[in-house]
Parts: sequence; structure tokens; C-alpha cells
Amino acid sequence: MIRSELIQKLADENPHLYHRDVERIVNTIFEEITDALSAGDRVELRGFGAFSVKQRDARVGRNPRTGETVQVAEKHVPFFKAGKLLRDRLNGK
Repeated sequence: MIRSELIQKLADENPHLYHRDVERIVNTIFEEITDALSAGDRVELRGFGAFSVKQRDARVGRNPRTGETVQVAEKHVPFFKAGKLLRDRLNGK
């Protein structure tokens, strides 16, 4: 599902809300999650999962085309851990 499909589904399920309001709500939620992660905070949605940021150390990598070694800088990457309810639902429990 992509963002526009999510917005459309929520708008269809809530006919009392304008489409533009639903779009604003979804965008605000995503912006808040992004802002929290960029500040180094953790975002937990009970029953769904938790978003956090993990740090990957600098390392020596390899260019797959040429085989030459390259330095890969340290970086921060988003990480998602599914909650128990989501895992149970995916596994048919």
C-alpha cells in the first residue's frame, strides 16, 4: 500500500471527513515520525511496532563492479521492530 492508497482508504471509511483533511492527517503523522527519528527519539505505536534509529559504523566495502575497496562512512538508518499483535496476526494466531 502506498501513501495515496492509505489516504483514499481512510477517506472512504470516514465519509464525514474531507479528503484534504485526511491527507493532512496522514502527512502530519508521517512528518512527526520522521522528525522524532531525526532527533534520535524512538516512536512506538502500541500493537503495531516501534521505529528507532540504528547507527552503522564506518567500514571498508567493495565496489561490486570493479572489486576495488571503498570506504563506507558511518551512517544512521531507520529500524522497525514489529509489535507482538502484528507478529501474531501475520502468523495467523
